[in-house]
Amino acid sequence: MNGTSIAAAVLNYGYSMKDIKKKRRTIKIRRTAKLIFDRIGTESIRVNILQAFPFWIASLITGLIAVGYSNLFFRTEKILREIMAWHDWSIFFMAPLCFFIAWLIIQLFAPNARGSGIPQVMAAIALSDKEQDNEKKLKKLLSFRIILTKMASSLMMVLGGGAIGREGPTIQIAGSVFRLVNKWIPKSWPMLSDQSFILTGAAAGLAAAFNTPLGGVVFAVEELASIHIKYFRTALFSAVIIAGLTAQAFLGTYLYLGYPDVKGLQFSIFAGVAITALLSGMLGSIMSKAILRLMKWTKSFPKRKAIVFVLVAGFIIAALAYFFNDEVIGSGKDLMNRTLFTDQKTTSWHTVLMRILGPVISFNTGAAGGIFAPSLAAGASVGGYVAGLFHFMGANANILILSGMVGFLTGVTRTPFTSAILVLEMTDRHSVIFHLLLAAMLANIAALIIDKHSLYEQLKENYLEENADGNNKPIEQQ
Repeated sequence: MNGTSIAAAVLNYGYSMKDIKKKRRTIKIRRTAKLIFDRIGTESIRVNILQAFPFWIASLITGLIAVGYSNLFFRTEKILREIMAWHDWSIFFMAPLCFFIAWLIIQLFAPNARGSGIPQVMAAIALSDKEQDNEKKLKKLLSFRIILTKMASSLMMVLGGGAIGREGPTIQIAGSVFRLVNKWIPKSWPMLSDQSFILTGAAAGLAAAFNTPLGGVVFAVEELASIHIKYFRTALFSAVIIAGLTAQAFLGTYLYLGYPDVKGLQFSIFAGVAITALLSGMLGSIMSKAILRLMKWTKSFPKRKAIVFVLVAGFIIAALAYFFNDEVIGSGKDLMNRTLFTDQKTTSWHTVLMRILGPVISFNTGAAGGIFAPSLAAGASVGGYVAGLFHFMGANANILILSGMVGFLTGVTRTPFTSAILVLEMTDRHSVIFHLLLAAMLANIAALIIDKHSLYEQLKENYLEENADGNNKPIEQQ
């Protein structure tokens, strides 16, 4: 641009000399960046990098949100425990009040933020695969409003003692982040589909929530994928790594459960693993069926009756915690840590019952909350119960507890490989991989006896039907 053209620009468009110089610098920087970028490999490599870049940005954001949400979740659990230690009877007003507020948040701001979040992501993936424009439907399942509502409602449930986890909600939050980033990309950018973004977001969310990168990838393939990931596998793998590393940057190189002792196992322990897996797989499927049956009953409730049900649900959780066993409340991580890392490895039958009843009641309030951690805790209680029946102690009891966790999660999700890999990565106990894979396989077979379909798959169909009808009223309470 010469002096005459600059003067013309100043006169005709009102630009100042400072604006012209700033524009020149911007153009120069862009040209330099383009020259450098054009020297990178082949055209195919450059396109892949451009396609992957939005995934990296979304992964970084997901990791940061996952860390913040995790800290808030565990601090809220700690606050409830401190309140109960001060006056244990306080649970009788904390639970109904917090359950009601958690339900109200969902009703006022985002009905599709209720429950786990994984069925919503599965429904969003299915909708994004269709030829017609489903933008409005996808926005109901994955959006900025969903992120805020999901976090607020689930934290309120935790404060009230709800038997919920943060992992499912983190997956819906991550799916929302990835979808939003996809919408911000300029149209001139090399694009990938909405489906690939949502799928990658779910994997990154699970990886950040549990610090299990391999588990995130396996979950995306086994539970969510209906497309060939080879078209965006680099973006998927890198997104999972970035989300996990971001979480580690703030939380450290932690393990979700630590390093339980599994040394010197007897070969005969495989019989105990098999019994635990079969029992936990069936109980996981029974819990899922109970959740769905109760949802079917409550879904037609008018608003006034729904409020009464939410208050009664809070009172029931309070009564179970106060009169029977306070391990019914929360995500159940305390139970997992107690059975794996102390000498108190056995659990009673009523602990198993409480860890099953808790999620059944909590997930039917219509508030937000996940099922991954409660399923793992229920499985740990099953493993502890079997260990007590056969008088196993130490490492032998630990492997039954881990097998119960794998088995129960498999019974709920019907993703045996994901369940085994998740528990393996949570504990870094690679020496027992065959025990965990056996538990996953047997649990999956046992779960099929109770119900052929997973809880997530059936809830996904509900969300698809709801959106097909164009009805904003929840079809079910999750």
